[in-house]
Amino acid sequence: MPTRIPFTWSPRFKMVACGFAAGAAMLTALPLDALACTQFWVPAQYTASGNRFVGRNEDGGTRYFKTFGVSQPQANTTYSSGESSFSWTSDKTSYRYTFIRDAKAYWEGRGDAYSAAGINEHGVSASATLSTDYNDQIAAIDPLNEESGIGEYNYVSIILGESKTAREGVELIGRLVSEYGALTCDQLTISDVNESWLFMVLSGHEWLAMQMPEDKVSVNPNMSNLRFDVDLDDPTVCLHSEGLLTTPGDLLKYQADGKTPDIAATYGADDASQGIGQNNRYGQGRAYFGTPLAKDSYEWGKQLNGDGSVWREGITKITEPELFFTPGLKDMSTFTIVRAHAARGEQTDNLNADLNPAVDAIGKQWQMEGHMFEIRDDLPADIATVQWETMAPTEFSVAMPFYSALLTEASPYFKDVNQDTSHSGAGNFWEIENKTEYAMEEEPEGSIDYVLIDINTLAYNNRESMAAGTRAYLDALQKQIIAQHELVDAVMQATPAEKRGELANSAHRVVVEQTYRKCDKLLDEMRAYIKAGDFSTPFAASDYDAQAKDLKAPLVYAPTVILPVITAQPASATYEQNAAAADLAVTAKADDGVGALSYEWFRTSGDAVSSTGVKTANMPVDTSKTGSQSYFCRITNAAGKSVDSSVATITVTAPAAKPGDGASDTSKPGASKPGNSKPAGDLPQTDDPLSMAGLAGLAASGIAAAVAGIKRRVR
Repeated sequence: MPTRIPFTWSPRFKMVACGFAAGAAMLTALPLDALACTQFWVPAQYTASGNRFVGRNEDGGTRYFKTFGVSQPQANTTYSSGESSFSWTSDKTSYRYTFIRDAKAYWEGRGDAYSAAGINEHGVSASATLSTDYNDQIAAIDPLNEESGIGEYNYVSIILGESKTAREGVELIGRLVSEYGALTCDQLTISDVNESWLFMVLSGHEWLAMQMPEDKVSVNPNMSNLRFDVDLDDPTVCLHSEGLLTTPGDLLKYQADGKTPDIAATYGADDASQGIGQNNRYGQGRAYFGTPLAKDSYEWGKQLNGDGSVWREGITKITEPELFFTPGLKDMSTFTIVRAHAARGEQTDNLNADLNPAVDAIGKQWQMEGHMFEIRDDLPADIATVQWETMAPTEFSVAMPFYSALLTEASPYFKDVNQDTSHSGAGNFWEIENKTEYAMEEEPEGSIDYVLIDINTLAYNNRESMAAGTRAYLDALQKQIIAQHELVDAVMQATPAEKRGELANSAHRVVVEQTYRKCDKLLDEMRAYIKAGDFSTPFAASDYDAQAKDLKAPLVYAPTVILPVITAQPASATYEQNAAAADLAVTAKADDGVGALSYEWFRTSGDAVSSTGVKTANMPVDTSKTGSQSYFCRITNAAGKSVDSSVATITVTAPAAKPGDGASDTSKPGASKPGNSKPAGDLPQTDDPLSMAGLAGLAASGIAAAVAGIKRRVR
């Protein structure tokens, strides 16, 4: 969000102020340099997965409602702004893409505001914006176009709606900035399976885009003075406006060698002009990734209230900070990376916001959402990027994984842009405290957005008794989501291209629903804890196993998507009556991260199926009666998803006759053994040449009919 343009003039904040009746009191209470976002880049060589991550969190106000949705293709889309008179019409049909947008209530009924982050059907991902600034000298030469310039209201919609590759997106936005001018100074990221670009709007018409380096990470909390190196003459790694070096004239600054242009120093605000909040978050980000600022590289100071108390405290100036730096961490897990959005300086002594509330933090209650794009090389574009999305302040939240390039509809647990936002609460929109009354009221039914917002409000405002227990539970939930998604992803990668869309939509619905159910129960318990009024014992979720640091009842994301796998089927067999028999047995496994399987054996006769009552992997075989009977086993996982085994038929025959055991003595034709009388009636005799063939035919036809009626069921 803009940090240079006064918020009293920003259309977005005018609407917020009107919507919440905050007025001038809200704006004067707002620390302008802290109202901002933080952008991240982590290349593949520092991650345990070997994947690259790029993302951003969006700050703007407490309890601010955001929605996740899907934009469908549209012919000749006109992109217009609610911030300026900018308008541009496409000459083709747009692509389908996901978005994170503001509710209509904040924009006087407009539902196209700030797509913020998403992925289109071609696998292009974009995030916008990280608001930056320019210095007064450049402003005098190439001012921003506040009347009709393009800005963050439209960036992502245009990039994702119109671009098949990341480079196309860079070129399109660059052309529009050059032609229409820019409303604000911003940075945005544009990626695909092959490239990740950082696009910088430096002034009214000048811009630069560079490919992210593969050997360094980045943390940028809305700072325009972060130094970087790039080869301006190599179009494979850098694209820029024609006037990038000529527009500044004598203001063009150079690096220490006196030859290399220093773009950040030329266009950006100087080191002393960055705010305490921005500097603090930069220092926290560096520390989070294992490379804290050197003590001699920054200055420390305080800002006081009228009564002499400390209002804000922290870093007042950093000397020539870097946009990209070498981290002190390697093999970073997905958990570590997505939780960067919630960093609060815990790795430092002086920047720990948990210990010093006067220090601003990356992870704070002004956040509206946070996202990370996990980009995997050498995969098809439609599944190469996973969007890890957090729809609330990230300190007390979880990120959910989506195959956004394939999604055709959003989960019903995400309410759309028409959502009534009254549950957010009235009053000062940037006031964190004294809003628990709204979080204690029942949220709109089935809204994962408001469930997570309420959890954050209650845990933050009752930090001493509730923060640790809430965060412990959410960490356990996050780790289960990540672990189970790895299993779902293995299935996705093995799925034929024509079936991936169905799986992506199903996985999306399931992970959102399962996360909602867990978090909704957590919220109910948090409210009950507060209502009880006894804070002597810290809050703990009933579903949390403190010793194992895990959920008591596992998440059923992967089990809902992945069926059990049968590794050994039951085998048919034939036994003599009353003979000892081996059990019917089935072997199965659950490749779903939970592993809880149940078994039940069924007998079949034609279309009729009935339970045997046996609920183990092995079933004893009864040989007391002659005849044939068919059985199968149904294996069910933790999510209630079942698969049936093959049918096995058990045949029990009469005991074979033994010599001298009552049969006719063939050595004496016509003779019979004592006590063996001929049966009465017309039953065939053993010496009838047609009798055995007839019985065999009857038996065979009976077995065939029974087997033909058996149907295997998979659920």
